[in-house]
Amino acid sequence: MTCPVFPKPAKSKASLWKVFFTKRRSWLDALYERSYGMKMGEYKLPGLRLYMVNQPELVRRIMVQEVGNFPKNRLLGDILEPLLGESIFTTNGEQWQKQRNMLDPAFKHARVQQVFGLMQDAANDMLARLEHHRPGQDIDPEMTYVTADIIFRTIMSTQLPPDQANRILEAFVRFQAESPKLALRKMFNLPGWLQRGRSERKRLQAAQEIRTAIEDIVRPRYRQAEAARAGCPQSRAALEQQQDILSSLLLTTDNTTGQPFSFSEIVDQISMLFLAGHETSASALTWSLYLLALYPEVQEDAHAEVVRVLEQQPMSVEAIRKMVLVRDIFREALRLYPPVGFLSRECTHATDMRDKHMPAGSSVMISPWLIHRHQEFWDNPHGFDPYRFTGKNLKTPLSKSYLPFGAGPRVCIGAAFAQQEASLILASILRDYRFTLAEGFAPQPVGRLTIRSENGLQLVLTRREQQQS
Repeated sequence: MTCPVFPKPAKSKASLWKVFFTKRRSWLDALYERSYGMKMGEYKLPGLRLYMVNQPELVRRIMVQEVGNFPKNRLLGDILEPLLGESIFTTNGEQWQKQRNMLDPAFKHARVQQVFGLMQDAANDMLARLEHHRPGQDIDPEMTYVTADIIFRTIMSTQLPPDQANRILEAFVRFQAESPKLALRKMFNLPGWLQRGRSERKRLQAAQEIRTAIEDIVRPRYRQAEAARAGCPQSRAALEQQQDILSSLLLTTDNTTGQPFSFSEIVDQISMLFLAGHETSASALTWSLYLLALYPEVQEDAHAEVVRVLEQQPMSVEAIRKMVLVRDIFREALRLYPPVGFLSRECTHATDMRDKHMPAGSSVMISPWLIHRHQEFWDNPHGFDPYRFTGKNLKTPLSKSYLPFGAGPRVCIGAAFAQQEASLILASILRDYRFTLAEGFAPQPVGRLTIRSENGLQLVLTRREQQQS
């Protein structure tokens, strides 16, 4: 059976210096054969200690049991701050806890029962656009657009005009392409002037374009919230009537101080929700479609499941929950191509793990990409098998070896949202279309902020009723 694509690892470990000069295109290029079987690895450079931790017990220690001793790495905050500011994604400690306490109630509006209609409207618009899909056309931009559309509809009760959406999404592509270069320069502690070149100017400009677009949408709503807090009943009624995540964020206050989010804090959180909510889902959906195109027998099984469920009831939350194979196809895509392939932490206190002594200040990397493909944790680790999740012979419990949304207190706030969104989009496409890879096409996975296909995903779509006529 054909094995899904992944970058062929090198025979042996390259030095970090070699990584810097030759592997800046993708984090995945720095991996080597033993990476897929090791439980812990170490890189050393003057001023830098980097530890890769893949053993489930140690991952749990870092992300669940001793989370305060292993905050998010400052490097990640430096990279994402121009786009996400001081959001829940980049902060630590009390600041993070305060934001999480304010975000959790607001995010209740993202419960699928409340936003499913908006998701379905966006999915139907996607299907209308697919009517014009040309054979061999790249479908990755469509997955990016529909997930961004869903985020804007559910968070801010607005639809993005295609031209504005394209500008935002193109800006994010530029931001993502330039970010690994800055990460490597910072990892190697290069002088500041080397970190402020043309690449960094392009990255900062891209981040500002995205934030400006979000600010323009948030600003009138923020003024409305200020009027509501000043006692205007019409403004409060208008905010409460919209019942979206933005309204909840505008109305929520800190339990201790009673203060609301400032304008910049709101923009930070909305930027974070936009990035986390559309980019990761788009990545996983594109890989799901690739796997279904690569394995037509699984695609036909999934189509049959969708038809069987929808013969009994319309597309709904309840119907989606009955589509077990569709769900597990997405889960398997998340295993093989986790959107965030590497989770960066920092060791605040000297500690020992396995045979390693980790000094305070060491960088710690947990890799869902490697854990999900570890030969000790999974049967056929590089193979596509969505049926594995319904069997009873998993090598390792999912709670230990499967973390596409992270783990512990910092687990992704929108995990359930993303899974329902993905099931809806996949079910909608599977119901109406059969699809294959364009002749001779193979995607090229690259690891940057997320794991995407560098050359997109060229598909040939055929409507099901056309095949039957």
